Amino acid sequence: MQKKTSLVCITLCLQLLFCSRTPDAPIPLPDGSTRGHAHNDYEQKRPLLDALEHGFTSIEADIHVLDGQLYVAHDKEDIDSSRTLTSLYLDPLRVFLQKNKGDWDKGTPCFLFIDIKSDADSTWLLLEPLLQRYKSMLCEFAGNGGKRRPVTVVVSGNRPVERMKELSRRYAALDGRMEDLDTNESRLLIPLVSGKWGDFFTWQGRGPMPAEEHARLLDLVRKAHQSGRRIRFWATDVAASEDQAALWSVLYQAGVDLINTDKLEALRSFLLEQGS
Repeated sequence: MQKKTSLVCITLCLQLLFCSRTPDAPIPLPDGSTRGHAHNDYEQKRPLLDALEHGFTSIEADIHVLDGQLYVAHDKEDIDSSRTLTSLYLDPLRVFLQKNKGDWDKGTPCFLFIDIKSDADSTWLLLEPLLQRYKSMLCEFAGNGGKRRPVTVVVSGNRPVERMKELSRRYAALDGRMEDLDTNESRLLIPLVSGKWGDFFTWQGRGPMPAEEHARLLDLVRKAHQSGRRIRFWATDVAASEDQAALWSVLYQAGVDLINTDKLEALRSFLLEQGS
């Protein structure tokens, strides 16, 4: 987990950003700043800003290609010409970092998941040069190393795996799959793995988790961490609040790095309780 200096850093930079806009803005999470993942973040009232204000620094946006532009939307028919990847995420992130003098360089990770919903290769041909325009804030991957910067872009969904592998220098990594835990793929290409909860587990928070499923969860987390990767499960939101708390508790105690949710306020409250 992050050191106390990193937690102080993210607290200060978020307070600087929001104190002038929202006097009662919540204090960033002491632990959730690195474990809360804002799934379908663009469906929040204020994309990106609501997630940051709730202490989340892992944020996900779905993108589609239309007329040579990258739009943020869940489905292509939902595209709004004002909601581009640039306007909703890349520009606001750059402004945020400029205001806070790059404090995220000091240790707190920020992940911007870009979930490609359109064709992988043709979308990457637009996305890759766009990311280069923002390279001053994006982690760089080159050869066996690179340069650490405040934001790590993670390409998910329809992934242009081979095109990204071919690049000698890139400003994005790949969202891995659970089967990648059994390969020797570089952590610089795949720094984390994700999987749909229901593909591995039947338990949805009601009653105790079956022992064999709990053992499977612990094994996946162990394998991810042994390979130096983070791990995330998606589709972990359930309807009943008591079931949700039970499911989040199992994820938290197992050491799952990014807890996926559309319920920012509820997960924030849960993580604050764990920290206390």
